Amino acid sequence: MATLGIPANTIAVLQKYNFNFQKKFGQNFLIDTHVLDKIIEESRITKEDFVLEIGPGIGTMTQYLCENAREVAAVEIDKNLIPILADTLSAYDNVEVINDDILKVDINRLAQEKNGGKPIKVVANLPYYITTPIIMGLFESHVPIDSITIMVQKEVADRMQVGPGTKDYGALSLAVQYYAKPEIVANVPPNCFMPRPNVGSAVIRLTRHLEPPVQVEDEKMMFRLIRASFNQRRKTLANGLGNAPDIPLSKEQIQESILELGVPVTIRGEALTLEQFAALSNIVTAKLRKK
Repeated sequence: MATLGIPANTIAVLQKYNFNFQKKFGQNFLIDTHVLDKIIEESRITKEDFVLEIGPGIGTMTQYLCENAREVAAVEIDKNLIPILADTLSAYDNVEVINDDILKVDINRLAQEKNGGKPIKVVANLPYYITTPIIMGLFESHVPIDSITIMVQKEVADRMQVGPGTKDYGALSLAVQYYAKPEIVANVPPNCFMPRPNVGSAVIRLTRHLEPPVQVEDEKMMFRLIRASFNQRRKTLANGLGNAPDIPLSKEQIQESILELGVPVTIRGEALTLEQFAALSNIVTAKLRKK
């Protein structure tokens, strides 16, 4: 089978099937073999691994995954790509293509069936509009995951790995860093894709923590606090939390909690570290118990 990482081969497949790119699915196919090699290398896939690929497109990276992994499940939402994938992956007997929306797939069941419940590796080239829901869905559903190696918009990759006090720091940074260790492993310019996107991309590897880096009694409460404090970035932490309907504390209790954390009551949410959010969450949880 012709390697799709070579642009001429990608063009030939698209012409053969008269394929039209779907704006709504944010389709950009990778046409650079160096980048493909780099993704395989950085995802640390071996012949022992079961890999879940999200958004295989015409199968460009899937071919590489099949060569390097024990087994691959590729989840593709666009039904027009299913016959193309049957063709481009016909040489491999270790791949299953699933025509579905990844947000609706029971990944826990998949990991159980294909990998005996052991942690799986996830590889994806994600359109920016769906990056956050997919990553959060994978983490929050407590699917057994070893690592997620994904191609995303450069600014989203930056956002995942920055710390407090920077303009990119936000709920996504904190969520990713609570669940995993993020490392940008490659920057990918627009000319490596077809069609060419308007922005640069990056490959980021998220290695799942065995134990969360902070101790928090109520994970859901911590994420509520985080979301509320970044919902209105220009406001102080006290105002952000005071305006959140799902945090049932009075203004006084919120101010007390912030002072108990040992920071000024005028502080903004973007100045708090993950450790501080965890500590604040534990303070708030204790206050709610006393109610």
